[in-house]
Amino acid sequence: MLHDWNLTPREAIALQKELRTSIRTDLVLPEVEFIAGVDVAYVKTTGESVATICRLAYPGLELVDHAIARLRTPFPYVPGLLSFREIPPILEALRRLARPFQLLFVDGHGRAHPRRFGIASHLGLWLQQPTIGIGKSRLVGSFDEPGQTRGDRSELRDRGEVIGSVLRTRAGVKPIFVSVGYGLVLEDCVEWTLRVTPRFRLPEPIRQADRRAALNK
Repeated sequence: MLHDWNLTPREAIALQKELRTSIRTDLVLPEVEFIAGVDVAYVKTTGESVATICRLAYPGLELVDHAIARLRTPFPYVPGLLSFREIPPILEALRRLARPFQLLFVDGHGRAHPRRFGIASHLGLWLQQPTIGIGKSRLVGSFDEPGQTRGDRSELRDRGEVIGSVLRTRAGVKPIFVSVGYGLVLEDCVEWTLRVTPRFRLPEPIRQADRRAALNK
């Protein structure tokens, strides 16, 4: 365990600033046989979170198995502190999956975060496993609109620093925001994102997890 989860928002912010210096981007990715995606949905009526992780075979991207964990939401909604709200149920879903994968796509930002430590980075550091952050919308930073062709991209910048890539995964569809989670450099994160996004806007591992999380609310 890196830390206890029973923290105040102020303590959580301080922890993010401390842990962000531990993010690595020099891991050697082993031969990839399975890629996973994780997403969390919320049940407002019960105050619960539903975490879903889907494991897909690579390169065919067929769904192999998945696991779901439904827990009381452990942390209030505070902008920039999503990981403290979502990682505890995600860890429970991972325990229930109990099968290996080599790369994890996270529905949420990694380095593209005000303190450079979003949920994809936090989860990757906790697991000591390569993760890639995928944001459906911008959390922080500025960018020029990328071209309209699949694979077109532009830099996401904040305070003079490149914190992510704004990537067009499907022609004429809104781009997604790719950032380093843990283990891989940004260029590799973009390359892997395109590899697992053959048809739709979202990477297939996240799309599958998102669908099943919504179905189990």
